[in-house]
Formats: sequence, structure tokens, C-alpha cells
Amino acid sequence: MIITAIDPGTTESAIVVWDAYTGKVLEPLIHCNEEILACITRRKFDGIFVCEMVACYGMAVGKEVFQTVLWIGRFMQAAIVNGNQFNLVYRQEVKIHHCHSARAKDANISQALKDRFGQVGTKKNPGPLYGIKSHLWSALAIATYWEDKQAIA
Repeated sequence: MIITAIDPGTTESAIVVWDAYTGKVLEPLIHCNEEILACITRRKFDGIFVCEMVACYGMAVGKEVFQTVLWIGRFMQAAIVNGNQFNLVYRQEVKIHHCHSARAKDANISQALKDRFGQVGTKKNPGPLYGIKSHLWSALAIATYWEDKQAIA
């Protein structure tokens, strides 16, 4: 199973193409949203898309949240028009899955992934997570959450 996972942002997003068969990252990308959208639009991806969706927890939100939601919708439309399956997941589910706590932070999630798959490695000796940094950790967490969820189903 090939999973393309997106950690969306206001102006830039992280995208990871994860090969669930080999347990390796095929493509880690962080680009401006316009470039991510163009990539999704012009290329047929293998497998499915999984994207983090914004959730409401009762607090007021600002312009950035709405802008992120707008980009999620644009990514979804481009993927579906291009013939791909597109799924939404919530951050809370991903945190509970990887860290068994809704209070987990990004550092906890990246450490859980390193514990599971090994260290990132170096250019000379790359590990299965080579190339993962910054928001790519969130995208990888989304991909592996989806993989595990499908294995259970």
C-alpha cells in the first residue's frame, strides 16, 4: 500500500509518500501550497491520500485556520479529480494512536516514530526515515496511522 500523507498549513504543507510494503519514505516534500497543489494536479499518485483535518475544540479560531481548511479542500478536489481516493484524519486520533495520549506534542510523536522505525540516519548511511524533518514528522505520523488503521480493519 502506498500512502501519500499531507500535513496541511496556511502557506506551506508537508507531504510524505510512504511505502507501507517496505516501511520506507519514498518522497518527503515541504513546499508552498501552490506547488503542492500543482504536484497533486499534474501527477497521478499510486495508492491513497490521507490528510490531516482541522477539528473544533470549542475555542475561537483565526484566519490561519480557515486558510488551512481552504487548502485542504483544494488538495482534496485535485486528488479526487485526478482519480485518487482522499481521506481525512484528525490530529487527536493520530496522537492517541502513536503516543496513547491526547496531550502528546510533536516531539513525542517523532520520538514514537523513531522508536518504531529506527533513526533517520545520514546521507552516507540513510535509515528508513531518511529525509524526515520538521512538519514531515506529522505527515509520516498520519501515513503510519492510516496504515495501522487499515491493518486492523
